[in-house]
Amino acid sequence: MSVCATACILTFVSGCQTNDKGSTQPEVKPAPAAATPAPVATAPVASAPKPGASVVRIKAGLSTAFTDSSGNVWQPDQGFDGGDVVERDASTTIANTKDSALYLTEHYGMSSFSATVPNGKYVAKLHFAETFEGVSGSGQRVFSFNVQGQHEFKDFDVFVKAGGSNRAYIETVPVEVTNGKFTITFTSNIENPEINAIEIIPQP
Repeated sequence: MSVCATACILTFVSGCQTNDKGSTQPEVKPAPAAATPAPVATAPVASAPKPGASVVRIKAGLSTAFTDSSGNVWQPDQGFDGGDVVERDASTTIANTKDSALYLTEHYGMSSFSATVPNGKYVAKLHFAETFEGVSGSGQRVFSFNVQGQHEFKDFDVFVKAGGSNRAYIETVPVEVTNGKFTITFTSNIENPEINAIEIIPQP
C-alpha cells in the first residue's frame, strides 16, 4: 500500500474518533455548591416578668369595701384572729386626715393579723385613731405589737402618738416577707389593742 493511501486511511479513522479535548463545545463546569448560611445569632428571649404584687388595703371593722378620697379601694375587715369590731358615729370628724371615715371603724381585742402576699419588700402603713370615749388621756390604752417579727412596738399609746382623741396617726414600717405571709401580733397591756386600717405596699 502506498504511503499516500495509508495516510488517507489514518486521516479517516482519526476523524471518526470522539475527542473531548478537540470538541468545539464549551466545557460545562458544575455549578459551585451553595454556601451554607452561617447561623444567625439571636438574643435570648426574656421570659415575661411575673406580675408585681398588689397593694393590700384593709379597713378594719367594716363589712363592705370602702373607697377613699384618692380613689383607693379598701377591702372589708379580714385577717384578724380574735377580737371584735365597732363603728363610731358617722358625724365624728377625725383630724390629720382627708378621710375621717377610714378611722371611724376599728378592730379591737385581736391577738394577730395576717395577709397572704408574695415574698418581697414592703412598707406597712398602720392607721390608728383613739375614738373610744372611755379613753380621754395618756396611759388609758397601752398595748404592744410586733410587725413581721422584725419590728417590736412596746407600750404603744394611740392617744399619745396621735396627740389626742379623734386624731389620725400612721405608723410606717418597712418589712421583708420571706414566707408568703405578712403578720402582726398584738399584746394587751391596759385596755384592748386596736387598729383602724392596714396598708401593705410593695417596694421595687
